[in-house]
Amino acid sequence: MFRPALWLSTTALALPAAAFAQSTTAQGTATTTDGYHSEAPPEIIITAPYQRNQADILSGTSVLSGENLTRELRPTIGETLARQPGVSATSFGPNASRPVLRGLQGERVRVLTDGIGSFDVSNTSVDHAVAINPLTADRIEVLRGPSALLFGSSAIGGVVNVIDSRIPRRVPDEPIHVDAIATYGSAANERNASAAVDVPVTDKVVFHLDGTYGKTDDLRTGGYLLSRPLRAQAAASDEAEVRELADLRGRLPNSQSRMWEVAGGAAIVTDTGNLGFSVSHLDNRYGVPERFDVAEHDHDHEGEEGGEEEGHGHEQVTLHVRQTRADMRAEVNTGDGFIEKLRVRGGIADYRHDEIEDTGEIGTSFYNRGLEARVEAVQAARGAWRGAFGGQMYIRDLNIIGEEKFIPKSETQQFGLFTLQSFDLGAFRAEAGGRYEYSVARAAADIDLGNDNIRRRFNSFSGSLGASVGLADNVRFGLNASHTERAPSAEELFANGPHAGTQAFEIGNPGFAKEISDGLEATLKGSGDGYSFGLSAYHNWFRNFIYENPTGEEEDHLPVFQYSQADARLWGFEAEASARVATFGETAINIDGLADYTRATIVDRGPAPRIPPLRVLGGVEAQGRLVQVRGEVEHVTAQDRVAELETVTPAYTMVNASVSLRPFGRDSKTTLMVSANNIFDVEARRHASFLKDFAPLAGRDIRVTARLAL
Repeated sequence: MFRPALWLSTTALALPAAAFAQSTTAQGTATTTDGYHSEAPPEIIITAPYQRNQADILSGTSVLSGENLTRELRPTIGETLARQPGVSATSFGPNASRPVLRGLQGERVRVLTDGIGSFDVSNTSVDHAVAINPLTADRIEVLRGPSALLFGSSAIGGVVNVIDSRIPRRVPDEPIHVDAIATYGSAANERNASAAVDVPVTDKVVFHLDGTYGKTDDLRTGGYLLSRPLRAQAAASDEAEVRELADLRGRLPNSQSRMWEVAGGAAIVTDTGNLGFSVSHLDNRYGVPERFDVAEHDHDHEGEEGGEEEGHGHEQVTLHVRQTRADMRAEVNTGDGFIEKLRVRGGIADYRHDEIEDTGEIGTSFYNRGLEARVEAVQAARGAWRGAFGGQMYIRDLNIIGEEKFIPKSETQQFGLFTLQSFDLGAFRAEAGGRYEYSVARAAADIDLGNDNIRRRFNSFSGSLGASVGLADNVRFGLNASHTERAPSAEELFANGPHAGTQAFEIGNPGFAKEISDGLEATLKGSGDGYSFGLSAYHNWFRNFIYENPTGEEEDHLPVFQYSQADARLWGFEAEASARVATFGETAINIDGLADYTRATIVDRGPAPRIPPLRVLGGVEAQGRLVQVRGEVEHVTAQDRVAELETVTPAYTMVNASVSLRPFGRDSKTTLMVSANNIFDVEARRHASFLKDFAPLAGRDIRVTARLAL
């Protein structure tokens, strides 16, 4: 049962922070040109108990902020991050796209806002959007591999942390501070606008208010809607309506959206601590692109539940998402004892979405209530030794009501203890991390699982041990070993029904064991005057790897997919580099590039499904005092290493360009950007997407973005 009293008791832990309020500036806050609310420059990672340099983290990391964030900004987190190293996206149409890290998605990737989960059901199905608004982000940090250990066993693939300013981190110097951004994108006639206001009430108290509105039409794609194999199948059909599907191109039907969000917050900020709260409400209504059916039909079944609608497509469904959430954050600097800082972070949310059929009736409703809290104690530095430890609590109640109820009413509880300890001896540095997590998953007997009121308990132990050595000035080589255990999710344990999002009848297994991964990762990172580079190579050995296995059977006119466990192997690499190659007056010419690759195999079965192929991206950028010009080429190779029932995904090459203007000078945060994406309007599909054979990526997209800071 969901327990609001736990939230109240967690909040009470933060109240002593107010007792330390004595003066007017938050300790450790450094404003940069990346934005008013940024706490650190891009080379610093703040998604950790204490700030760390990217070079010191023994796995892959990325930071998106400032003009880079403005250029990459899209309506979804997945598409916003899709060009970062080691990151792809689920791309279930333009409105539901979740990050894919090193080929892992869903339950193995945690998407956070300021360190706390998104409290949605995006991990349940790829057609469910993440309930986090990218337009409010000040910076987004991505941690891939074992560095995500501190945020839960479900972060076995990595963590995406969206950092915003809803709970202010400092008091403005001016009477009122305004941040605003507006974007137009031509591919979907996208219109988005967001504004945030911070008002200091006293020299210690600041109020915050923000609002967002966005609307899109159906997405215009590059090329045909159906992939080449499906076009050939449709063209060979004896039915005229099916043959017509082979020529569909351009607009993606039922991919429109409308979203709004409002939020308010307040904080007490001093040099010895801070305490703040925020409340937000999100309303998001978007269409789910349909999967056109090119198979021959038994017309006797048309119109039945799970059957095909007239026009050889599944019925068009609209999702209406609403979420109300409250958050709190507190920090107190305790002085010169063993504990230097104590942090408390918590959130609670009530989420609902309705799946509305084309008749206007609600077919299925998802209700999700969640609570999460973290307490972190940062140890004072003792010579070469620094560290932190803490605890985390997560509770989730999920209830699905309607004709496509494929998971019983369930409750998940997780309680964790974690620590990170590091030692800096100059040229040699070492770190160790550990996490213990107790998990309970319960399912009611409201769908047939062959048992009544199932309850599973798991004790998970995870840890990592690594070291790095300086090879030269600002160049470090690191090696990290990790052991990670993940308790199966409620979806993997208890699913037993038709799942419209994946167009499958999904069957879980209540008897699953823990998923276990042993991994090694090597890193080589360096930076200096006018250059930087990073290389990560990793290999993971999985036991009890959970994946969906097609059985070849049908249920409710849908193919049956059985969750299974087996050993698996996953390896790959990420590389990125940038260099200044010339300077003309105040203008610097830089080149940059990245490449990433993941290979995943289910032992004795073959390739794992939906693994992104090799990708390379290169760019040239001219950075002046007022103007920044960039051109880039991204090439994604064909993915012909496919799982059973998957189709090959062709290669594609996209060319993008952008021009950014700072009209009030380099130090101004006001910018105007024009970008052209997929300039040659190529047909492109992501292999990680369930919908890739029916919905290609956006075609040519001219975007205009204005960001204002006053």
